[in-house]
Amino acid sequence: MPIHDAYRQRLYPNLAQIAAHFGTPFHIYDEAGIRQTVRDLYTAFEGLPFQEFFAVKALPNPQILGILNQEGCGFDCSSVPELILARQVGAQPGSIFFTSNNTTQSEFAIAQADGGSYLNLDDISLLNRVPTKPEVVAFRMNPGSDMGNAIIGKPEVSKFGIPREKLVDAYRQAQSQGIKRFGLHQMVVSNELDAEVLLASTKLLCDVARQLQDELDIALEFINIGGGLGIPYEPTQKPLNLAQLATGLRELWHDFPQTKLFMESGRYVTGPHGVLVTRVITLKDSYRRYVGVDASMPALMRPGMYGAYHHIEVHDAATDSALEMVDVVGSLCENNDKFAVQRPLPTVKLGDLLVIQDTGAHGHSMGFNYNGRLRPQELLLRADGSVERIRRAETLSDYFATLAHVEADPYQPPQTP
Repeated sequence: MPIHDAYRQRLYPNLAQIAAHFGTPFHIYDEAGIRQTVRDLYTAFEGLPFQEFFAVKALPNPQILGILNQEGCGFDCSSVPELILARQVGAQPGSIFFTSNNTTQSEFAIAQADGGSYLNLDDISLLNRVPTKPEVVAFRMNPGSDMGNAIIGKPEVSKFGIPREKLVDAYRQAQSQGIKRFGLHQMVVSNELDAEVLLASTKLLCDVARQLQDELDIALEFINIGGGLGIPYEPTQKPLNLAQLATGLRELWHDFPQTKLFMESGRYVTGPHGVLVTRVITLKDSYRRYVGVDASMPALMRPGMYGAYHHIEVHDAATDSALEMVDVVGSLCENNDKFAVQRPLPTVKLGDLLVIQDTGAHGHSMGFNYNGRLRPQELLLRADGSVERIRRAETLSDYFATLAHVEADPYQPPQTP
């Protein structure tokens, strides 16, 4: 969607100078916008026993996580580096929700190191892989229905979670091992803009919670309804009706007054508050008009991977500029290295800045190094208007670091007589 007016007013007057100072490309995030979204989220669910666990995978930068920690967020982690990041910014025991799959014993040991991370298990077999018997266990449910959406896929072909029909047995086995405190989790949609779809998913969780209570006498300490709250990437899309979602959750929670409501939003919290700023370096006319920029797919892979739409503005374009149909492309040796395909944009000149929007989640974090391309820097627009670099751009030294000082440890096959 077009950048929020408040963010635009903070960023655009100084964007050319910021780009000249730091160089392009860069992701830049809006501190004030992120803080306000978290506050709006907590206000919407006021009166509910609500806790937001920010999905670290969306934007794993310690400066951003520190802001979210200050605003009362916990953290949803799915790997050891994400656990370390959360702890480095001051996340306290009880503020980390560890959801992973194909998890090793050593990873579980690190997750238990602070004595307070919630363990969310993807399969009952993983319980025997946890080094120390956890005080609280949650299982991730896979409903095996058509409840998923285009991004996350259909649950019945998903690698995640325990089938609903096997869930009671999973809790029964956990009880037999002496575990007495439990939670329940589900994550079956992503970037969902329809509150009713999110509520239908939550209703199913509540039905299962009643089943566990009736059959096993389990009173769940929390129900984690997952993330999945969407943002309108396209200008014609309507935003999620957060008030409608909150009203529906209050109705569902009438039966669970002692059960905490957990949520693990990532995209909703930071997505609209980041943009990728890149400079036009090539204009090419062949069978199409191509606008080549100094960022590539390693800086934002969603358009190439999902065909995802990200709104693009030409900074300081004349208001009466004629529109031209263009592909906005990077320099990767892959034809899907495109930020936009046949997109009408104001007439572009060499040196213009393009602002690719809604990159505050799953933008930089999904980067990679194919073709030896390097990921860009990250900047933070502070609430006072100042800008600081919160991650430098990768360098050639970074790229070659894992090849340097490699210790020889050859394998010699056994000698045959």
